[in-house]
Amino acid sequence: MTVVRVRSAIDAPSRLLWLVKWCVLAVPHYPVLIALYLVYPLLTVVAGIAILFTGRYPRPIFDFNVGVLRWSWRVMNYRFPMNTTDMYPPFTLASRPDYPGDLEVDYPEHLSRWAVLVKSWLLALPQIVICWAMEPLLQVLCVISAVRLLVRGTISPGMFDLLMGIVRWRYRVAVYVSLMRDEYPPFRLHLGDSDRTDHRNILSGRLS
Repeated sequence: MTVVRVRSAIDAPSRLLWLVKWCVLAVPHYPVLIALYLVYPLLTVVAGIAILFTGRYPRPIFDFNVGVLRWSWRVMNYRFPMNTTDMYPPFTLASRPDYPGDLEVDYPEHLSRWAVLVKSWLLALPQIVICWAMEPLLQVLCVISAVRLLVRGTISPGMFDLLMGIVRWRYRVAVYVSLMRDEYPPFRLHLGDSDRTDHRNILSGRLS
């Protein structure tokens, strides 16, 4: 079972709206996300201390940090790199099953105490290097996808799956580095359908 689930769907985005999403429409989210990501690492340190002594991630901090990742993903789903929906991202940390993009992390009942000392900087280092190396590819692919949307009015399902594979990899590493799970992120792109809603079902539901 996947303990980190990143969901998205191609939700009939308009041909032109993405041109102003990133620089105008999504702007109100930016200061909120900056503030959230300033608090995020501080709370992660507090959680790490708690794990070291108790073996448990404090549930309120866990829910907050997952909410921060979820919020950032919904904004990314709305604008670059995905541009897959025109539905405006909600201003909330909570899960929104009705929104075309969401993120969930299963809460661990117990975490390894010793691993908290080496996860973020040693064990995760190969994954961090790979994620940094994938960043230029992600940027190129999202530009190609956006140009296709502009020219043809559609997003390629194959490109969507590839972008989702990269995004899933990055968020699973983020969850591990943030000490939320002990399971080591797999070295693979997850291109399957198991943690996203099938975009064809979304579209058929909208058009029926």
